[in-house]
Amino acid sequence: MAVFQWQVRIYYEDTDSGGVVYYANYLRFMERARTEWMRELGFEQDRLLTDTGLLFAVRSASLEFLSPARFNDLLEVTAEIQQHGRASLTFRQVITRGSEPDTPLCTGTVKIACLDAATFRPRPLPDFIVKELPDVD
Repeated sequence: MAVFQWQVRIYYEDTDSGGVVYYANYLRFMERARTEWMRELGFEQDRLLTDTGLLFAVRSASLEFLSPARFNDLLEVTAEIQQHGRASLTFRQVITRGSEPDTPLCTGTVKIACLDAATFRPRPLPDFIVKELPDVD
């Protein structure tokens, strides 16, 4: 699974006073897609925390807002690993309107750090996770 896809419907609560998706919500949608990607691989983040003492945290995020999403749109959110380091994963994420899959509304690069839950210091990605990651070109 090189590119993971996840859908989200836009509700009124997701929009601002202009009727478009509030900019910070795009980050929430991307976060949910990455969480669902991990779930699809068989990793529940709460179990990783309790069983192995690791957690993931956003290290950096860069977004480009290209076109607005609106109330009741059905969006497609993708998550694709661009790079993985010893203790990090960098994702390329794209949000499109389901009816216009070739027209990005928002694109982003999000770097996730693998951390020790007790110290919040970086720790290597466990082998059991690394072996499930798709090959990165």
